[in-house]
Amino acid sequence: MKASRATATAAPLVKFLLFAAVTILATTLLAATIVNVSFTPEHTYRAVFSDVTSLEEGDDIRVAGVRVGEVQAIRIKDRTLAEVTFSVTRDRPLLTSTGAVIRYRSLVGQRYVALTEGAGDGTRLRPGGTIPLARTQPALDLNALLGGFKPLFAALSPKDVNQLATEIIKTLQGEGGTVNSLLAHTASLTTTLADRDELIGSVIDNLNTTLQTLDKRGARFSGLLKQLQRLISGLSADRKPIGSSLENIGSLTEATSGLLEEARPPLKGDIAELRDLTKTLNDNEKTVEGVLKRLPNKLNKLTGTASYGSWFNFYLCDFDGRIVLPRTREVITPELHVARARCGG
Repeated sequence: MKASRATATAAPLVKFLLFAAVTILATTLLAATIVNVSFTPEHTYRAVFSDVTSLEEGDDIRVAGVRVGEVQAIRIKDRTLAEVTFSVTRDRPLLTSTGAVIRYRSLVGQRYVALTEGAGDGTRLRPGGTIPLARTQPALDLNALLGGFKPLFAALSPKDVNQLATEIIKTLQGEGGTVNSLLAHTASLTTTLADRDELIGSVIDNLNTTLQTLDKRGARFSGLLKQLQRLISGLSADRKPIGSSLENIGSLTEATSGLLEEARPPLKGDIAELRDLTKTLNDNEKTVEGVLKRLPNKLNKLTGTASYGSWFNFYLCDFDGRIVLPRTREVITPELHVARARCGG
């Protein structure tokens, strides 16, 4: 009975220990992969470069694209050179003809050191040996390289720019298999430009027409620019008076607003009376028309009369009337006519 209980207790313990061991082993392998820890025996070498910009400790050492080591240290040598200490697995011994080239790993500036084999007698480089400056090459100047392709990149989408730039870098670094792809992208770009040849030609023709028009009227255009410059300079010089004027305009607007507010009720009454006056004039249209017709003649006579001095002389020349007597209902029509020269006019 006791033996069966001990067996039942030991089984879960064994499973737990087995699970813990597998988990620890997997975690250790994952950590070693992340930090690039190698358990393979390694040899250490050095290489002298004229420029190691952006190369950092821990960057890869590769042979034909396969990682065989890493950069361990970088220091200045002879004030103008850089010495890179790196490790390589022992199963990849270096030769005295081995060269080292710094290449771009990505467009964001990551680099790695590529080891190349040159012509030689096959003599091995002893561990701790140095690859001289004559057999090393610094990385390409990416700013100068991509700057030369700036007009080309302007016609491509960001995705195509990234792909084409990567292939250009790989091609110029001597990595095979990308020349055909580079030519394919260049041909695609050329085809795109050819398809838009008519549109580009039309834009160039319109631009030529515009430039010719400006050239013919160059003097006027220059005069316009000069006048515009003078205007801007004048406005700049008078900015303080202009600012004061704007403030005064604001005050005037406030005062006018108050005046209109006070005058609104009387103005409303005047408009109503004007409507009545217009109706009266319209109802007596014939009378108004007769007065307007006789008015010039009357004004001429008044002007002649007033020319003798600052007074008017009035004479009774004609008089007539109609009188009805109350009781007899008799109608009397008295009349008076003066036949003198002053009444003949």
